[in-house]
Amino acid sequence: MASSKPSGDVRSADLELAGRIRSGDGAAFEALYRQHATRLYNLASRMSAGATDAEDLLQDIFLLAYRKLGSFRGDSSLGTWLYRLAMNHCLDVLRNRQTRMGQVTDSMDEPDAVPVAAPGPGLGAVSRIDLERAIEALPPACRAAFLLHDVEGFGHHEVADILGISEGTSKSQVHKARLRIRAYLGTR
Repeated sequence: MASSKPSGDVRSADLELAGRIRSGDGAAFEALYRQHATRLYNLASRMSAGATDAEDLLQDIFLLAYRKLGSFRGDSSLGTWLYRLAMNHCLDVLRNRQTRMGQVTDSMDEPDAVPVAAPGPGLGAVSRIDLERAIEALPPACRAAFLLHDVEGFGHHEVADILGISEGTSKSQVHKARLRIRAYLGTR
């Protein structure tokens, strides 16, 4: 994946597109949507674990992007800026949902925590459903770092930029996520 610092041409194009959107150019916003909607939908879908929630999140993300486009300075690419906005929104929604449900998101860190039920023994290859459930069981911060790094292919420096964390924290979160997924799936 390319560096999160855009080249001069990309930076100029991103700033020009953002300027056109801010000035009310609907075609420019449509171009932004078409360019990024699929990847942001996939991110929202993985973070929310549901198509309906993902569609709602995608709408919210683009509404937020429209409202906050004035804060885009071109320090990173417009795509990275959108990813960070999307990830932060998804994390906020997850945290609010977990708070409402009374769940503790980091209970897996506790040594005496009850392990998440793993699929039964004797199953062959890991099914996609089992993997999706394992990812859903991750605390939001681990899930976000894991999805951005291992699924979307961003480097740790880009994950750090998108999530507003250090590169070391990104590495730690991805490592914890992998360990938890392995534990959930058993010894396959």
